[in-house]
Amino acid sequence: MNSDNNIISINGISKHFDGVKAVDNVNLEIQRGEFFSLLGPSGCGKTTLLRMLAGFEAPNTGEIYIDGQPMSAIPAYNRPVNMVFQNYAIFPHLDVGGNIAFGLRKSGLSKAEISAKVEEMLTLIKLPGYAERSATQLSGGERQRISLARALIKQPKVLLLDEPLGALDKKLREQMQLELRALQKSVGITFVFVTHDQEEALTMSDRIAVMSKGQVLQVESPADLYERPNSRFVAGFIGNMNFFDGRVQKIDEGTTFVDAGPLGAVEARIDNGAPAGTDVVVAIRPQKLKLHLKAPGESANTVEGRMGPAAYLGDRSHLNVLVPGREQPVAVAVQNMEGSELTASDQPVWLSFAGESVVLLRSE
Repeated sequence: MNSDNNIISINGISKHFDGVKAVDNVNLEIQRGEFFSLLGPSGCGKTTLLRMLAGFEAPNTGEIYIDGQPMSAIPAYNRPVNMVFQNYAIFPHLDVGGNIAFGLRKSGLSKAEISAKVEEMLTLIKLPGYAERSATQLSGGERQRISLARALIKQPKVLLLDEPLGALDKKLREQMQLELRALQKSVGITFVFVTHDQEEALTMSDRIAVMSKGQVLQVESPADLYERPNSRFVAGFIGNMNFFDGRVQKIDEGTTFVDAGPLGAVEARIDNGAPAGTDVVVAIRPQKLKLHLKAPGESANTVEGRMGPAAYLGDRSHLNVLVPGREQPVAVAVQNMEGSELTASDQPVWLSFAGESVVLLRSE
C-alpha cells in the first residue's frame, strides 16, 4: 500500500490493563478517504484501539501517526480527529443547532458564520430546518444524524465511530448503514468504524480488520475477507461456514485433493501450499452447497445425507443436512424455496459443491 496515501499508521501498539493485553502489538495502515472498520467480538480490543486513536487511552508501547505526525505527546483535544459514540451524547438543554455548533464555541467565528455552517451540516444529514428543534423531540435516527453533524462540523481529518448504530432497531439500522456510507463518500473524510456486526462491516467498509484477543488477524476488502479468510476464526466470524477436518492427499495442476472424512473426497481448485499428508480444514459456505433429491453422479465433491430441521425465512430457507459420521449437521442456504418437499424431514438428499467454492485452511 502506498505510504504517501496513508492518513493513519499504527506501529506496534500495545495496551495492557492490570496485566491483561487488551491490544497486542497491532500494526495497521489506514488510507486517506477510506471507510475502515475494526471488526471483532466483545473484548477483542477494537474499542481500546479506537480510544487510543482518539487520545482517550495511552498505549504502553508503540506509536500512532496521523497524517505523518506522532500522536503520543498530543492530547485528545488537539488531535485532528473527532468521535461519535454509541449513546450519541446529545445535550438535552440545547436545541439541535446548539448541539451541532457545540464544538465551534471557541472557534472565533461569528454567530452568522456558525449558523451558516450548522445549516450546511443539517442539509448534509438530510435534516434541513431542524436548527431550533428541541433535542428531546428527536427520534433515534435523528439523534444519530445530529451526533454525526456535530462531529463533522469541525472538519476533522479522521472521524472515529464506536458502534454508533448499535442502539437502533434493525430496519433503521440498515437504512442508516447506507446513509452513513453515502455521507462518508460525500465529505471524503476517513472513517474508522468499530462494530461487532459482520453484515454491518461488510455493507459499509472499503477494508476491514478482523480482531481477536487484542490482535489483528486479517485486513482485506469485504469480498476478499469473505471469500478468502486466512484462519478458521475469521472464516467462522465472517458469515456462516461449514468446517470439515481433512488431510491433503496430493496436489495436481492447481487442484488439491483432500480426504475430508464424512464429507468424502474433495477436489479443491486451490493450492494453499499444504503438501501431501498435511492436516487441513475444509470450509464451505452454506450458500455454496447445492441440494439434490437424486444422486448427482459425481463421486468427488458430493455427499449423501438426510434432511434435518429447516427454517423458512421468506426470501430464503436455512436447511440442516445430517451426514453419516458427522455429529454436527451441515448448514445449507437455499434462496426462494417455495415450501417444496425439500423441507420434508428425514428424506434422503445429496449435497454437491464446486471446487472453486472450497476454502482450505491450515489445521490449528
